[in-house]
Amino acid sequence: MDLNPKENLGHHHPQVVSLRCPHCRHTGSFHGYSNCPDVTWLITWADPNGRRVAKSAAAGMRRCPNPACSSLVFVATSNNEVVSYPPEVIDFDATNLPPDILSTLEESIKCHAAGCYRAAALMVRRTLEELCDDKKAAGKDLKGRLAALSSVAVVPSELLTAADELRILGNDAAHIEAKDYDAIGKEESELAIELAKELLKAVYQYTSLVARLTALKKPKVVP
Repeated sequence: MDLNPKENLGHHHPQVVSLRCPHCRHTGSFHGYSNCPDVTWLITWADPNGRRVAKSAAAGMRRCPNPACSSLVFVATSNNEVVSYPPEVIDFDATNLPPDILSTLEESIKCHAAGCYRAAALMVRRTLEELCDDKKAAGKDLKGRLAALSSVAVVPSELLTAADELRILGNDAAHIEAKDYDAIGKEESELAIELAKELLKAVYQYTSLVARLTALKKPKVVP
């Protein structure tokens, strides 16, 4: 989207847009901020046949509808296209995640949102390293440490296989001579993040859920 308006500038009542807040990660309808109108302009270009084509665009501030957040987000709209700054991020559950692992996962997700896909893959690999450190999973390399996770945590074998693929993806992002270095794009890094989320869920969040369900089975004490 062209964000360099040079002509036909105007003002318009802010359009309500649906976004996942880049700050609190809640999805909602974002309204205009205070009485600030959007700046509008006309984008023009020539199509392959030399005909002049034009479409309108607008940009302005929006406020997160989550009362606990209320952060401001800059948005640009054109037809059905919406771009936000900071950009929308992949959602995830932070429940019970150790601080270091949470910080690294968040960095990976922010890299992905910024279009830095190889950096996102690198941070996914670091997330796996920190997971193994936290669970004291031993091994001569990351592949061996990931395999050892099954002895210290209840992890489905399919997830461990997927985790090894993430390890390989991290290696490819780290070394320019790796054959798949240039192939790490949005889809690859997004899949890596999603698999890492599931692995962390299995290690840190399923246990908490099972404990809560077990607690419901305990007979209530009548005074």
